[in-house]
Amino acid sequence: METRSQRVALQDAMVFLGAIASGTEQAIGESANRISYLAGVNLGKRLSEGVPTTGDIEKALDATREVLLRNDYLWLFEAFKTHDQQATFQESEEGTQVMLVFRDCMIRQSLFRFGHAQKGSLCNMMYGFFAGALQNIMGRESSLEIVHAGENACYKKLVVRRAS
Repeated sequence: METRSQRVALQDAMVFLGAIASGTEQAIGESANRISYLAGVNLGKRLSEGVPTTGDIEKALDATREVLLRNDYLWLFEAFKTHDQQATFQESEEGTQVMLVFRDCMIRQSLFRFGHAQKGSLCNMMYGFFAGALQNIMGRESSLEIVHAGENACYKKLVVRRAS
């Protein structure tokens, strides 16, 4: 059970993380996004080492979710299909596309706690994490982009590129 002191420590860490993102973005501008993305790629690759590979995107997302949970990262996400979509996973010219909803995100919580806008360098770290993890798990490139960033959830499009 979480104690009050653990919660205060977590909130302090979240404020610190938001402050780092804000300061980095102010100091180096757009480069902060690229640096954070590459840090996320490295983290995703490192944490997904040894995860069984698969060509099935649904299994790959399950494996990514397990990697996050095993490492105590609160990036809870789920595949989402709108009422007018035929299937959750759609094929496009780019590759396989799936919409993801992130209802509980430690990045969003950190940004809100500090009072910093979403869609910046810390969000780019998450995109990198997915790219690195899916590179290990599926052997394919991917991209994750925000469709909507909200207070209660973020809606993102994941595209896993076709194998070359």
